[in-house]
Amino acid sequence: MSGIAGIIQNEDVSYPLYLCLHALQHRGQEAAGIATFDGTKSHVYKAPGLLSEVFSAEKLQTLPGKSGVGQVLYSDKSVRGHRENIEPLTFLFKGHSLCISVSASLINRDALRAECEEGGHIFSTTSNAELIAALAAAELIRGTEPQQSLIRALHKLSGAYTGCAVLDGVLYAFRDPLGVKPLCIGSTASGYAVVSESVALDIIGGTLIRDVEAGELLAVTADGFTSVRFAKAEHTAHCIFEYVYTARPDSVIDGVLVYDARRRIGEALGRSAPKADLVSPVPDSGTAFATGYAASSGVPYREGLLKNRYVGRTFIMPAQSLRENAVRMKLNPVRSHVEDKSVVLVDDSIVRGTTSLRIVDMVRDFGAREVHMCIGSTPIIAPCYFGVDLPTRKELIGAERSVDEICEKIHATTLTYIDKESLIQAVGIPEEELCLACGTGEYPCDIPCEQCRKRRVELLG
Repeated sequence: MSGIAGIIQNEDVSYPLYLCLHALQHRGQEAAGIATFDGTKSHVYKAPGLLSEVFSAEKLQTLPGKSGVGQVLYSDKSVRGHRENIEPLTFLFKGHSLCISVSASLINRDALRAECEEGGHIFSTTSNAELIAALAAAELIRGTEPQQSLIRALHKLSGAYTGCAVLDGVLYAFRDPLGVKPLCIGSTASGYAVVSESVALDIIGGTLIRDVEAGELLAVTADGFTSVRFAKAEHTAHCIFEYVYTARPDSVIDGVLVYDARRRIGEALGRSAPKADLVSPVPDSGTAFATGYAASSGVPYREGLLKNRYVGRTFIMPAQSLRENAVRMKLNPVRSHVEDKSVVLVDDSIVRGTTSLRIVDMVRDFGAREVHMCIGSTPIIAPCYFGVDLPTRKELIGAERSVDEICEKIHATTLTYIDKESLIQAVGIPEEELCLACGTGEYPCDIPCEQCRKRRVELLG
């Protein structure tokens, strides 16, 4: 899971790319990078750390060019700490110039890397961006034109991915045939931007045009864009966790305002509400849920927990010890709101259970008489292979425990999850068009040793 952006326009793009990435920091906080193309050569700067730590006004001035791509990184734990994997990556070969940034979790990456190595490619990173670049470069070297080279590379991929690339001065954007990860295109004052979420368009004064469709490749210039479908699936598999947790609530993803989906989830939870004195969100991701809960249940909304705004998202912190220690830094109960009260806490999900345990214990320590936990997702019983940090079944508290056992484990008075049917209805996308694997254990493409309901994909173009 990373946040990506690509811009092409009649003005320099480094500063608007920085702003887009600023709006996408919830998708990655480990590293950041921007690469631009000035019509002759590429310029790149990237480093570990938060976006504001990596870039300054002076750094952005060293990145001239009217097209470019950028990324805020959240990496898979197996390659975490590999500085060479920070994107964008830039390449020069056979008269071609390429800047590329992807958010990709490929099921067949090992087989594809082996294929490239057999052909003589020497990898300098373990990133999927370099793998996709190598596949496209092999086609370019054979004389294939740039757009068709990208299509042939994308035909070989299996998994979830989105990407932006500037190849010979043209911005390309692509999304996997199942549409697992979000990507959209919008207009700027003098061109176009492609970003992971629509909020990144808002921050630069852009206008959302539409989502990039599943299996679609866009070729974008400052004057317009063309579209080609490189693959078509019988059904998509949009990630349910985008609507529950990952995306910002003010984003519109595949036609759904995330805030409204979360509010409807909260309304569904509130229809089976326990008797309580107040409902409080676990901020920030629980806020929209709690407003819906209060509206349907009649339980008064009141903030029982307040957030320290200078602590990042604990879910995407790379180590469990950091997540646990960050809870008290991040959240503090309001004693006068919770003392001697029956409190409903509404949160997006329970993954390992350690964070929920600490939150419940904290609210009890501040005098709450009862703590009822309500969760805006179904129990998470299976890992994610598509970029969300949902770990092995051994680490997942919901994998082998009943709801009552989880409730006891996190010291809650009661524990309520939304049911699958209500969750789907709240999001407003048909079940067959969603990936619900984390809650069902049934995956939309072939994964070794897992139960799959594979979507048939037809390669096009």
